[in-house]
Amino acid sequence: MLASTFFELFYENVMETTWLELVAVLFGILSVWFARQANLLVYPTGIVSTVIYIYICFTIQLYADMGINLFYTSMSIYGWYVWTRRDDKKRVRPIRWNTKKQQAMGLSMIPVLYVVIFALIYIFKKDDADYMQSYIPYVDSFTTSIFLIGMWYMARKKIENWIYWIAGNIVSIPLYFVKGLVFTSFQFTVFLVLAIMGLAGWIKMYNEGRAREQGFIKEIIKSSE
Repeated sequence: MLASTFFELFYENVMETTWLELVAVLFGILSVWFARQANLLVYPTGIVSTVIYIYICFTIQLYADMGINLFYTSMSIYGWYVWTRRDDKKRVRPIRWNTKKQQAMGLSMIPVLYVVIFALIYIFKKDDADYMQSYIPYVDSFTTSIFLIGMWYMARKKIENWIYWIAGNIVSIPLYFVKGLVFTSFQFTVFLVLAIMGLAGWIKMYNEGRAREQGFIKEIIKSSE
């Protein structure tokens, strides 16, 4: 029964989805796919998706969500800039783990962002009593704060960004299903799979990069002897 209900809701959502939303979803998935490969195309594809969502949210008066996608767009522009910068040796920014200080900063920002986001939701949704009295705004604020930290870490090429995306996706899948947005719930399921693959892929690329660096250092030491 649950399976049949899921597919019925999924079919209804697909039929009600506009071509513009489909384009946004497609480019959103492409963006995560390119992010998994640490490919610079993560940013232009992500910008297309978030700009479309800014327009969609504006037309249906979801101003808080519009603001969040505006932030995603600005962070994508910032990340695009950071990923293309090279150091004195013409090397692009490497994939790295966070330091303990950076990790603590990210974790400490979650409650701060949570309060700010919830306040914005309250401002724009305070007249919707049913919505504000439900658990949804609380969960929305939590997942969005996690995604914002994940976006920042991705722009800085930190491996932990995937951990934040995974956590946010796990919460978002049932959240959007309960909202009746089964198509979006399915999209977050795809995001979750890609995020897990991205975490594994970035760890592998990090280890390979460190091995090359160590081999290069050994060669320098050996040649100087």
